[in-house]
Amino acid sequence: MPKKIIFAIIDGLGDESIPEFQNLTPLEKAETPTLDFLAEKGVTGVVQPYKREDKEPTSEDSHLALFGYHPAKFSPGRGVLEALGLNIDLTPEDICLRGNFATLDEKGTIVDRRAGRIKDTEDLIKAISNIEIERVKFLAFKGLDHRLVLVMRGKNLSPEITDGDLKQGGIKPLKILPKKDIPSANFTAKILNLYLEKVREILKTHPTNLQREKEGLLPANFILLRGAGKIREVKSFKEKYGLKALCVAGAPLYKGIGRYLGMEVLEFKEIKGLPDDDLNFQVKKGLEYLKDFDFIFLHFKGADNLAEDGKYQEKKDYLERLDEAFKIFLSYNLKEVLLVITGDHSTCSLKKSHCSLPVPILIWGSSHQDGVKKFGESFCKEGSLKTLYQTEVMNIVLHLQTQ
Repeated sequence: MPKKIIFAIIDGLGDESIPEFQNLTPLEKAETPTLDFLAEKGVTGVVQPYKREDKEPTSEDSHLALFGYHPAKFSPGRGVLEALGLNIDLTPEDICLRGNFATLDEKGTIVDRRAGRIKDTEDLIKAISNIEIERVKFLAFKGLDHRLVLVMRGKNLSPEITDGDLKQGGIKPLKILPKKDIPSANFTAKILNLYLEKVREILKTHPTNLQREKEGLLPANFILLRGAGKIREVKSFKEKYGLKALCVAGAPLYKGIGRYLGMEVLEFKEIKGLPDDDLNFQVKKGLEYLKDFDFIFLHFKGADNLAEDGKYQEKKDYLERLDEAFKIFLSYNLKEVLLVITGDHSTCSLKKSHCSLPVPILIWGSSHQDGVKKFGESFCKEGSLKTLYQTEVMNIVLHLQTQ
């Protein structure tokens, strides 16, 4: 009988060498006895994250690729996945975008892409929602902390528009442009730029921002948008693999990926997708539902957040906390379980951004072992799995499921 699968994805797991860590990565520097034990008793390798052209890997593409859905064929766009994660009811005509509240200076230059990682944005969301331009309604929804989802609802709209966010500060937000010279894309870009002008005027004098400035905090006076998309049909995880799947995640994107693929998604207030999440609680919940599901997707977000802020010491500490939580796996009878632990992509702490470096993977619970003694980027590349393309991972997992 095939084993059940626990698939744990540590967001932003891989990293670059850190001089203060004797040129080890945060994972290699961390004390991770549980992960090291699992690596030694299982098989290991490294995974090359999926990336488009000359861009760095994205979380949405990397997760779809890990689950065996080629992003170029099956991605509905980041905005759609974020919307699904927030349980927003979408129509087939809606255009969804992922957004950040950001801080612009008087010249319109981006000072901070996350407006100081502002959390309390409810009043700002209300102020920029339910605005109508040329019979298209703009609906804003609060995401995690500084994040939001924008839904454009109307006729003759297209997702074929460019991003306004290059994911870097010190520049002006990009004007939204049509990717194709077609009427629907031209119209969508035009009215979205009009909306953004209106948003800037509203947020400039909003009481929340005036109060933040009095307190010496960065105002959230603009929104940066990217990842336009439209809902689409896709073969469910159960239809594709015959596996009843559960998603246990905190941040909306990953819950949205689970919903998009037809996984059951559980909501827990203890799991928000932040570095201070209760990791023990999350691992225990995954194990608690193992009897009812064939595939458990556990998503851990904290390492990525910390690396994007350049906090490599805190990333190392987070990975050590996660390793301690993973000890819970060893206290359960997982004889008929295949445990997969990897990352979606590397997040380079010195660059403070996603990067294309390979990510380690370990698979424990089959009859195979390769004896790699430590879980880390440079160690796992010597493992028997060698280097995998991300879209190959599920095939390897399903092969080892019966071993």
